[in-house]
Amino acid sequence: MSSLLSQHKDQPRLRKSISSDSSPASSAATTKSLRHERLSRLNSAGSTDCSNNTSTNHAESYFKRRENRLSARKKAEEETANSDYKKMYEKALATNQRLKSRLETSKQELNVIQDQLQRAQRERPGDSSSNMLEAEKKESWSLKKRISDMEEQLKAKAELKMENQRLKDENGALIRVITKLSK
Repeated sequence: MSSLLSQHKDQPRLRKSISSDSSPASSAATTKSLRHERLSRLNSAGSTDCSNNTSTNHAESYFKRRENRLSARKKAEEETANSDYKKMYEKALATNQRLKSRLETSKQELNVIQDQLQRAQRERPGDSSSNMLEAEKKESWSLKKRISDMEEQLKAKAELKMENQRLKDENGALIRVITKLSK
């Protein structure tokens, strides 16, 4: 009983020392040291007092449960963070696989096209240049023909404008004669 009284006398002093310490970094260290002091005092009180022994067990079990809860919370946070990273990694990996397969198909298509081009060049080395010359000649001939047709159309248009102007002049002269006759 006397040990219980001495413990109760010590506790207010501990609370005062906790409230006087204001820095958050030292508060965590202080909390751990106080917990250790409490446990050591409870253990040093002796095993003869049955109530003291049960309070020690309660305190120990409380701290163990608290630590278990904190560690479980930390593990859950780490798992969610890891699962996010894992999802991102899997997504990036799938994208890389897809891009690699597209690259391979593109390379294969390029090789096929290059082979076809080389075969075509080997089969007709002289024909391709003569075909190009013939195509260019045909194109230049068609362009010359179009130019000559357009020049003829321009000439015809100019003649039509001159004829139109002459008719307007004659029409104006006829209108003047009719107005003089009608007076």
